[in-house]
Amino acid sequence: MKDEDLDITEVARRSGVPASTLRYYEEKGLIASTGRRGLRRLFAPGVLERLALIGLGQVAGFSLDEIAQMFAPDGRLRLQRERLTAKAEELDQTIQRLVAMRDGLRHAAACSAPSHMECPRFRSIVRLAGAGRLEPPPRGASGRRRSGPPAEPRRRPAG
Repeated sequence: MKDEDLDITEVARRSGVPASTLRYYEEKGLIASTGRRGLRRLFAPGVLERLALIGLGQVAGFSLDEIAQMFAPDGRLRLQRERLTAKAEELDQTIQRLVAMRDGLRHAAACSAPSHMECPRFRSIVRLAGAGRLEPPPRGASGRRRSGPPAEPRRRPAG
C-alpha cells in the first residue's frame, strides 16, 4: 500500500466504473487491489489505464473472459493480432447486416406499395429472416449472453 494508491470510491469516480463493477472485475482477476484502508479496497493509479483498456475491449465486443486473456500474468497487455483481426472481421459482418437492415427499414417506411406484403423488397427481407439469414444484433458487448452479475454496467465516457 502506497500513499498514492486510490481507494475504490476515487477509482469509481475517476473511471466512471461503479464500485460494484470494480469488485466484480477484481473477483474475475481483471484488476487487483493493493490492500485496504479500513474497509475500502485500494488500487494503484495504473488501474485507471487498465479500466480504460477493459472498456475499450468491451466496446470492441470482447467478453470479459477474452479481455482477461489479453493481459499477461505480470499485468502487461499482450494482444494477439489474429484475435484482433478476427474481431474486426466479425464487426465487418455485423456492420453489413445492420446496414442491410437499416436500408430495408428505410425502404419499408417510404415504400409506396399498398401494403408491405405487396412490396417485393420487403417480402425478400421477410424470406431472408425466415431462412435465418438475418440474425438479430448480438446481446451485450460480447455478442453473447453475459454471465456473472445480472448486467455489467456500461462505462461512462471520461470527460
